[in-house]
Amino acid sequence: MPVRSNGNEKNIDSLFAICYTINMTNITEIHDISAVLRAIRAHLDLTQEQLADRLGVAFATVNRWEGGLTKPQKAAREAIVALADEAGIDMAEVAAEPVEAAAQVTRRRRVSKAPSTKTMEQMLWDAACSIRGEKDAPRFKDYLLPLLFLKRLSDVFDDEIERLAEEYGDQETALEIAELDHSLLRFYLPPEARWAVINGRESYDWPDDQGRSTRPKDIGEHLTKSVRAIVRYNPSLSGVIDLVDFAAERNGQRDINAAKLIEVVETFSDPRYRLGLADVQPDFLGRAYEFLLRKFAEGSGQSAGEFFTPTEVGFLMAHIMRPRPGEECHDYACGSAGLLVKLQLVARELDPISRVPLKLYGQELQAESYAVAKMNAIIHDMEAEIERGDTMINPKFKTADSKIRTYDIVVANPMWNQPFNPDIFTDDPFDRFRTQGGVTTGKGDWAWLQHTLTCLSERGRAAVVLDTGAVTRGSGSRNEDRERNIRKWFVENDLIDGVILLPDNLFYNTSAAGVIVVLSKRKPATRQNKIVLLNASQLVRKGRPKNYIPEEDLRPLAAAYLKGEPVEGEVAVITREQVVEADYNLSPSRWAGQTDAFDHRPISEIIADLNKLNEEAREIDGHLADILAQLQEK
Repeated sequence: MPVRSNGNEKNIDSLFAICYTINMTNITEIHDISAVLRAIRAHLDLTQEQLADRLGVAFATVNRWEGGLTKPQKAAREAIVALADEAGIDMAEVAAEPVEAAAQVTRRRRVSKAPSTKTMEQMLWDAACSIRGEKDAPRFKDYLLPLLFLKRLSDVFDDEIERLAEEYGDQETALEIAELDHSLLRFYLPPEARWAVINGRESYDWPDDQGRSTRPKDIGEHLTKSVRAIVRYNPSLSGVIDLVDFAAERNGQRDINAAKLIEVVETFSDPRYRLGLADVQPDFLGRAYEFLLRKFAEGSGQSAGEFFTPTEVGFLMAHIMRPRPGEECHDYACGSAGLLVKLQLVARELDPISRVPLKLYGQELQAESYAVAKMNAIIHDMEAEIERGDTMINPKFKTADSKIRTYDIVVANPMWNQPFNPDIFTDDPFDRFRTQGGVTTGKGDWAWLQHTLTCLSERGRAAVVLDTGAVTRGSGSRNEDRERNIRKWFVENDLIDGVILLPDNLFYNTSAAGVIVVLSKRKPATRQNKIVLLNASQLVRKGRPKNYIPEEDLRPLAAAYLKGEPVEGEVAVITREQVVEADYNLSPSRWAGQTDAFDHRPISEIIADLNKLNEEAREIDGHLADILAQLQEK
């Protein structure tokens, strides 16, 4: 029924305005703002970055709104309501709508628009080489990694000040509020430690100390003062960012020339390499960061394997573990914490809209690796509890009654064939060995698996990288072998879910292949009393100096393992009886050997041909002897 044009138009317009205002005012009271944003993205097929552009805010701001960490102010709410109206969204029903469509858009962004790390990688390596040249660059990771970490902290600090400025009106007010309440920020950075001051783009009035200026003499002193100031305000970063003195001298000479440090700072100051929340995804930054670790590993020889597990191996383990939101995960030999980080990344991929992170716990012996682990977790914007100490002698994570704490998932790449003092095993205060297959001798591979089992909860699962010999040593021998006996105990208790054979020359501390041993304390009914053996030895590409498993093969490999069905030449599923017949040899290559493209001749034919060739050779020798004799007579 048409509305008469008798002056009621004003009333109708007013009514619409009132309804619009009520809808806008109550959006955060009646509806979940994150659900509204997801609905808008799903209806308009927008990524978070694209939605941020439409709303005129930073990507980090939309990310926080959708994650429920902050709420939009009045102007932003008006823009959201207008966009919801454009999308035809019923505000009364939006909370009940499924969020999978928004998640699909998020996954589309992650998969199809993942940026290349090549430029970032080149920046990092150029910075390393600018210090003392490519040959010596790996020696200076102790300086470069804290600098990279400082740049990340500074850029994130700037992002958070921008967020506060959106809420409180301007940047000056935001900085004043941040100065008064540091809890509003992930990490508070004092003015002298902010990157714009470090690179000289902004000035800073250094205070006097009893009449003496505190202004640093050069960039080396400035950086050292900066990291120490950061630690004063953020004690959790002690022993992480302040391990090195950028102004250190040896024999009257600086370890790193100030001019070289300026070159590195200028490289990191390039706008293309901003490391803030909206500039790079955590995975993107992490991959570039791991590139640097890998380059250092290539130049460090045997010690490299102590802190770095090849990226693709870590992701394969994570995909096999399939971590779920809120699960507790542990790595007792965590190195750079790469395996823990990958568990969280895969958990996000499997459930991109979950707000519940994994609970990550790691222990590391080496001080340098401990610092890298802490930095790695923070640089990925993840929380991880990392302790330092010798896991075998002094496991740090214990319950109130001094027992070893248990977890849903354990991942680890401990040192292979590590020799241990037998007293560690025979007099173990946690009784990890005697009751779980017995005390091993010499090599500690199965001792690590016994420790792994102790760390698992009643429904726990684990993936541990070991030397290939760990699954075969002692099998077929007439002599008593303790490693074989421990394998037997694990098999009899149905704790081994599977073994995966990796390609040769993946790891930095050896050219030998490794295996991933998968444990499970609660196998599904279809896998009970069976062991899945996956031979991935041929899924490899040649690299320099190390080979690698192609990224596109990782998910299919994990899927084939988890499916647990035989595949000719790749996957074998063996029963407990078959394992007993093989004397507890669990090598995947024995059961799932690769199909050979060549036909082998019977040995009898080869011997016959050799005999024929030998006979022909004797005849030729006889002819030569006759000819030489005739020549001698002449």
